[in-house]
Amino acid sequence: MTAIVTTGVGDFDRLVLSEVPKPMAGLGEVLVQVLAAGVNNTDINTRLGWYSSTVSTATNESSEGLDALGEGRADGGWNGATPFPLIQGADCCGRVVAVGDGVDSSIIGARVLIRACMPLGPDGSDETEWLGSDRDGAFAQFTAVRARDVFPVESAWSDAELATIPCAYGTAENMVSRAGITAGTRVLVPGASGGVGSAVVQLAKRRGAYVIGIASAAKRERVIEIGADEVLERGHDHGAQLGSQSVDVVIDNVAGPEFGSMLAVLRHGGTYVTSGAIAGPIVELDLRMLYLGDLRLIGCTSWDKHVFADVVSYIERGEIRPLLECTYPLSEIVAAQRDFLHKRHVGNVVLIPPRLSDALASEHAP
Repeated sequence: MTAIVTTGVGDFDRLVLSEVPKPMAGLGEVLVQVLAAGVNNTDINTRLGWYSSTVSTATNESSEGLDALGEGRADGGWNGATPFPLIQGADCCGRVVAVGDGVDSSIIGARVLIRACMPLGPDGSDETEWLGSDRDGAFAQFTAVRARDVFPVESAWSDAELATIPCAYGTAENMVSRAGITAGTRVLVPGASGGVGSAVVQLAKRRGAYVIGIASAAKRERVIEIGADEVLERGHDHGAQLGSQSVDVVIDNVAGPEFGSMLAVLRHGGTYVTSGAIAGPIVELDLRMLYLGDLRLIGCTSWDKHVFADVVSYIERGEIRPLLECTYPLSEIVAAQRDFLHKRHVGNVVLIPPRLSDALASEHAP
């Protein structure tokens, strides 16, 4: 099959268009024909080695300055042991074409989303692995995953629209849920035009929150369209604009130098939630602000058990909408990731693998 193989930590030349053996569905697994695969920060950060503790720069700066990163280091993922060479791709919309032993064959033919954050223990423990970071993912014509990680979805959305969902919306819903957002909660969302940020805006609004986004002036109207009640322009003094103790929750995947100002606008007992740091992971924290304000800081990586099933149900009930900016052929992954890193879009960029007909995919399934 055709796949993009990431050969190790480094620049775009680590993304190699290759012909590799098609995976087989093992015990308890299904084989999925990939119909569309989203582009996201997780895949780029893993390739850059950004999760290493030796890296202190923003994602964009890391991409532009690989000498500072130490190109060629072995650790690309947060577990310090990314299994390169690896087929990346955390976001997958696909169709089940074969099943392994122990899996009901009635799922063959179903259009599915794959849960990007995969629980390893049957008891719902926090131990997980990530599609495209810990095991081969969606930047290929086929991928094999455990049957419990595929979720059939009934929707009129296109394959590309569905592929915008797994990583961004799963991550966003996990943060919204853990923050306890309900009707009337005042929520501030830095980076509201990005994949996760725009998902947070929608998911907080469906719970009845009052949402304040931060985005560039060029993206303001788009962020309003997806549900934000207010949009503040990026680069301004948001503490002065909002005032102290003016929001209940900050959901922030930007971080960087604005971290302190995000804490300053939280009310007494407020909550700061994060699952990323695209503007830089090293921040300055005044502990007095934290403890005198009785603030709660929540870091989110592993998804709670109910999260992805909930997201799929929101799609099927029409409670959220996809934000698809554009698509690229899988072979143009470098152009797609460059486009994504420029952050000119609102929403997501998606890759389309070379297509096989459903009949041909089934005929060649093991």
